[in-house]
Amino acid sequence: MSNHTARYDSSAPYPPASAPPSRAGRQPVHAHPEFRSISAAYRRFGIWATTLSVGGFLSYVLLSSFVPGVMNQRLIGHLTLGLALGLAQFAVMGVTAFLYVRHMRAHIDPVVRRLRSQLEDETEQRRVRAGRRSRAW
Repeated sequence: MSNHTARYDSSAPYPPASAPPSRAGRQPVHAHPEFRSISAAYRRFGIWATTLSVGGFLSYVLLSSFVPGVMNQRLIGHLTLGLALGLAQFAVMGVTAFLYVRHMRAHIDPVVRRLRSQLEDETEQRRVRAGRRSRAW
């Protein structure tokens, strides 16, 4: 099979069928318990944040469509309830972004740093055992 066929032919398996064998005693990152906890925490927050954001936007659209009389009520001067709720969508998105950053810094980043340093230590130990005494460029 030519190189071009291997790259662009849709019948060629991707990734290649001959995957490199895993090294003895080495656990893949995605099977690591801390990696799974990161994924679970990220998924839980994602579901919550998506529900909040989409729920707020959907309620605004439904109120605008089915209860226009309520949405046209004046609050102050020319400011209506519909306009206030529409502007509140920006606040909801801002709060969601703020909570996302806070969640990542508090729950995900420390675990990622710990897992990364642990994996780098394992890699360094393997390099020393293999006879390499200096770091590669």
